[in-house]
Formats: sequence, C-alpha cells, structure tokens
Amino acid sequence: MCGICGWVDFERDLRAARETAQAMTDTMACRGPDDEGLWIAPHAAIGHRRLAIIDLAGGRQPMLADDDGRKPAVLTYSGEVYNYRELRAELTARGHRFRTRSDTEVVLRAYVEWGEDLADRLNGMYAFAVWDARDEELLLVRDRMGIKPLYYYPTRHGVLFGSEPKAILANPLARRVLDIDGLRELMAFVKTPEHGVFTGMYEVRPGQLVRVNRDGVRKRRYWRLESHEHPDDVDSTVKTVRSLLDDIVARQLISDVPLCALLSGGLDSSTITALAAKDLREQHLGPVRSFAVDFAGYAEHFRPDLLRSTPDAPYVHQLARHVGAEHTDVVLDSADLMDPAVRGAVLRARDLPLGIGDMDTSLYLLFKAIRGHSTVALSGESADEVFGGYRWFHDAGAVAADSFPWLAGPGLAAHTGAERLFRDDVARALDLSGYRDELYREAIAEVPRLPGETGHERRMREISYLHLTRFVQILLDRKDRMSMAVGLEVRVPFCDHRLVEYVFNAPWSFKTFDGREKSLLRAAAADLLPESVLRRVKSPYPATQDRSYDQVLRDRADALLRAGDLPSARLIDTDKARALVDQPADGTGEPSARASLERLLQLDQWLNKYQVDLAL
Repeated sequence: MCGICGWVDFERDLRAARETAQAMTDTMACRGPDDEGLWIAPHAAIGHRRLAIIDLAGGRQPMLADDDGRKPAVLTYSGEVYNYRELRAELTARGHRFRTRSDTEVVLRAYVEWGEDLADRLNGMYAFAVWDARDEELLLVRDRMGIKPLYYYPTRHGVLFGSEPKAILANPLARRVLDIDGLRELMAFVKTPEHGVFTGMYEVRPGQLVRVNRDGVRKRRYWRLESHEHPDDVDSTVKTVRSLLDDIVARQLISDVPLCALLSGGLDSSTITALAAKDLREQHLGPVRSFAVDFAGYAEHFRPDLLRSTPDAPYVHQLARHVGAEHTDVVLDSADLMDPAVRGAVLRARDLPLGIGDMDTSLYLLFKAIRGHSTVALSGESADEVFGGYRWFHDAGAVAADSFPWLAGPGLAAHTGAERLFRDDVARALDLSGYRDELYREAIAEVPRLPGETGHERRMREISYLHLTRFVQILLDRKDRMSMAVGLEVRVPFCDHRLVEYVFNAPWSFKTFDGREKSLLRAAAADLLPESVLRRVKSPYPATQDRSYDQVLRDRADALLRAGDLPSARLIDTDKARALVDQPADGTGEPSARASLERLLQLDQWLNKYQVDLAL
C-alpha cells in the first residue's frame, strides 16, 4: 500500500514548481514510510510514497515504462493486484520484459499493452494514475468496491490528484472551502459517489476511470453491479462461496512482509482468520498471528445495548485456540482514547470531521500496536453488506422504510443526530432529510433490476445494492485512513468483486435459508469454526462503555463552550450544545449525546486546524 499524488497543468512548466509538488508528496509519508519518489516533466508532476509489501528491493515509484529508450508512460500506484502473477505470465507471452517481481510493474506493462482496458483485467484493491507521455493525458483508476481512495481537483489548466484530500490541499491552487452541499455530505451518513466534500474536489467513483487531457475531464464506469439469474441451488451456492473464499484468502496471503488477521470473534473475521490459519498451516509457514481490540474491564462490566448483545473477548479467545493462532489483545482505557495527540492524529488521518469518536480512536490505536509486529492485516470488513448481516436487513420496519435502511434501523439513530446542535437557520438551509431523500431516490434509480423479480426479493436486492454502493464505502474509508495513518496495509477479502457479484445475485431466500442472517457464509465456514462462534449473533465493532469517557467528553465540550470564540459558531447553537453537556454522564442522558458531543469537538478542531472557509 502506498500514497500517490500529482499535478497536471497544460499551460505551465511544472519543473519550476518542484517545491510544491514535493510538499504534496510529503503529505503521503504516513501511507508510504519506506521510500519516496517524484517525477517531473513540463506538464506533469507525479509523486509517490511507498509502503513496501512485494519485491522490497524493486518496485520503486513513480515507475517508468522503457520501450527501446522511449518512456511512454509513468505510473504512481497504491494497492495490491492479487492476480498479478497470471497477468505477468500473459504479458510475458506477449513479449513484455520485466525488471522486477512487483505487481506495480505488471500494472504498468498492462497499461502499455491494453491502455485503459487494463482495469477490466485486475483483481484487487488499487488506486493509481498513469501519465501517458505520448498523448499528454492522465488516467486515474480506482478499484471496483472503493477499497483504496483517490481524489481529484480540476483546475483551470489541468488537475490535482491524491490518495487523500491532504495531498491536494498542499497545493495553493486548491481552496479549503465548505459549502452547504459539502456540509450536507458530512452529516448525511450516506456515501455519495464522487462527492469530495470540499468545494471543487471530487472522488473517483469505485469502478471508474477518469481521463484528463487538454480537452478537459472525461469519466467512464468500467464496472458496476449487474443483476443476473442465479444458476445454482442452495448447496451449490454454499460450495461456490467456500471455493471463492479459499481462493481469495490464498491470494491475499501473498506478501514479502509479516502478515496477520484482525479478529473480533464474529463470524466474518473468524472465517478469514480460520482460512488464513488453514492455508499457512498447509504451506508449513507457522501459525497465523491475530490481533483484537479490547477495553479495560469491558468484558467484566459489559452492558448489552441495541446493537451489541455480547462482548467480543470470549469468542476471540475461543477462535484463537481453535485455529492455533498466535493471538494478542490490544487493551485500551479511556485515557488512551481521550489522548489529545491521538485524537488529533485521527482527525489528520481523516482530513474531515467524519469520525465516530472512540471507535475511530481505538481502531487507530489497534493498528498502531499491530504495526509494531506486522505490515499487512486481513480484515472481515464488508461481509455484512455482501451477505446481509446487519440487524436492519431483518427488521421489518427498516426494510419497509422509504429511506436508507441503516438510517431507519435500530441503534444507529444515535450516530446520525449531530445536526441537532446546528443553529435553526443552518438546519433549515441544510435540509438533511430532503438531502437524504434525494440521495435515496438517485440510488434506487440505479438498482439493476431482474425481470420478473417482485415483492420481498426485489426489495432485498435494492437494500443489498444500497449497502454495497452507499454504506460499505463509509467503513472502507475509515479502515483505510486509520490503518494507513500508521503505515499498515489492511486487505479486505470479502470485497473481492467475484464474490460480491456472485452473492449479490443469490436469492434473498438463500441468504437466510437457515432462518438467520448470513446463512450462506455460516454454512460455507461450518467446518472451520467452533460452534459458539458459528452461532454468535452479529455484534458490530465495540465502543467503550466506561462512564468516565463520557464525563471527560463533556468536560472538554464544556471547556470549549466556556472559552467562546468557537470556529464552529456559525454552525452550532451553543445553547443546544450546553444542554447536552449538562446532561449526566451516568447513562441516563440521551443516547445520542455522546455522538453529538464527539462531532462538536471534532468539527471545531477541523475548522481551526484546516482553516476551512465556510461558504454557506
């Protein structure tokens, strides 16, 4: 995994702007701590920071294609292509010669051979840019599910791009402006394709190509979910899911650096950990390493809530023993979670006040601890979106709601009420309910229909599509930013497009054939897991239940309000904020109070640190 950035300007000689191009590249140091490179030509500056995973000695970037002394293309690339060995063999048969063992060079030679059509051949997680020196044209490419980020900012005579907004914002051509539409996107809890939040900034859509030349910007989707008749019965579907998972995990274990698994004791992460353990054992490569996050006293004093009925730790330890994992618990307390330096690092990693409080901070600290032992981690992320695991998939009210089901489902309302602190005039201008409704209509209109599909099966196809295109990217962004902030590469096997396409088209009745959530995955993993883990009810990523955390949160919000002169004063009604601060931190206050106060603190810090111009 790496960090990429660049600057194209067709009316300026960028060789005189090396300092700015270097500043853009430097912002990506956390994503690529092992090496850096900057290539500059008259109209293109291409930067790269490397996290070395495959072919540690080779694979330096930006990488130039060298054809008989000509340099037709320059590549800056982030991610992993898991079928690079097959592509390398095919390209070798077509006459290409390779100087390294890296997947980077395979992507570069694939571009020389197939142009933008190379994207159709890639299996992996990636975001990359190719500067074609022959035509003076830039190509931006992002993976099908949006695992790896890629932003761009059109300018008068070209474009800026980067893995994260910070790379673009390091260039003075990019203005740090937030308008009312950007504020809506910050608060909606829906991931709008292509929306970059900052005015004038865009995100390359998952499965999209963006071309930039003297004629402007052109976009094309090279992949999207499609509906097809499912060819298999339940038993065959389970076998196919297992076969795909076996192949996916085997491919994603390829690494020249230490690798581990993220383990929560749930069905998803346990399946990935068990498959990795099995594969490593068969290759005589030793036990799998696994890591889990926990909070001091969490299991002993656990209180069930709307989303979590059990603590993770007992199931984590059962699974680790079952597969013989070399396991480590990373135990955190409220002082760790409220450390101002850590919270500042989380905001810097996000570039936006999109965080979810302690659940972001604990993930960052988990990844920081893991980075001391491993450079690559396998995650169970996205299984709930693919297989239908969230509780609101199975809640009649949420399913029937004329809205995004996660906004109507039980438990999540507490995370979507930060807008309640806005001044009345801002809230009216924001019209979040209207914005969400508009986004919902647009998303539903995109759903690929299957002829003859009606009733509940039709509705569940819609809900699956909404999760795979408007929700999972929120979680993928979070995982990418928190991991890359410490130079850890996280791989997401359940986002393999072959698996996503296959399960998306399986009937909903197959996905619940045993009367529970994620029936297909549970059946596919039945021989891998202990019965307790196999039957465990879905429990999302943990949040601290320590009341002292809530008290410190209130104390900091109180200090902020007392200080006055808030950067967020144009947005926040301080009386409303004061009312929340004054609620008790003993669990008897409003359930949404924590989320609202977290957002207040983060929004104010972001406006201050990033010097954002509010254009409302």
